[in-house]
Amino acid sequence: MAFASEEGASMHLPNLINILHHYFPDSSIVQFLHDWENVIFALGSAVFLAALFSVAARRAELIPGGLQNFCEMAVENLDNFVTGILGDRWRKFTPFIGTIFLYIFTMNFIGVIPFLKSPTSSFGITFPLGLTVFFYVQATGIRELGLWKYLDHLAGEPRNTVGFILIPLMLFLHVVGEFVKPLSLSLRLFGNIWGEDVLIAVFVGMGSKIGIPVPLHFPFLFLATLTSFVQATVFCLLTTIYISLMLPHEHHEHEEHGG
Repeated sequence: MAFASEEGASMHLPNLINILHHYFPDSSIVQFLHDWENVIFALGSAVFLAALFSVAARRAELIPGGLQNFCEMAVENLDNFVTGILGDRWRKFTPFIGTIFLYIFTMNFIGVIPFLKSPTSSFGITFPLGLTVFFYVQATGIRELGLWKYLDHLAGEPRNTVGFILIPLMLFLHVVGEFVKPLSLSLRLFGNIWGEDVLIAVFVGMGSKIGIPVPLHFPFLFLATLTSFVQATVFCLLTTIYISLMLPHEHHEHEEHGG
């Protein structure tokens, strides 16, 4: 069964909250849950991740096994991902980028689980994620470059007469470019996950109408799992590149010459 959204703009599979709202529309508590549906699933994803890694850390052993081994493998792979792009010197960015990846992947993936929902299918969730990256990147630029070099970077690093004349244009282009980045990140993530959810809901609806015993949407669950991983990876890859663009140029030259 699929419920139409109240705006009538799309179809989506039922989840625990809108099922409650369907049967108890007059309940103030259920209405609150319904109004904050995406935020609740997003917070639930965060709580799940925090609990998962807390349990793994509490039961840490010299020879890891089970949950600890899984968490350590995830952290190691994320660290390799970040340092493979930025270099070992900038390993300090692994916690931020790794957390973003795990959080987005979890929010993407829970939409595959019956009666749960991917909160990243809402622009109201993905846009704050994009803004978080935006402010983190700007803070990184100011911290690593210093305020004056950061402003020099935004001005196009003028070093001659033509460069100084073009400062207003370069400043405008750089500022617009920085503001476009979070919008691009959030729209890409939102569009892909929303489209994936609609596709699954459409095939569920088709299967229920024609009475096919094998769910038509079943193959798309595997595709949704892959998409969940890919979209989290793309978001974090672009985030890492945005951070790289804010790092001192001497760092890039050093890395290129292998020294």
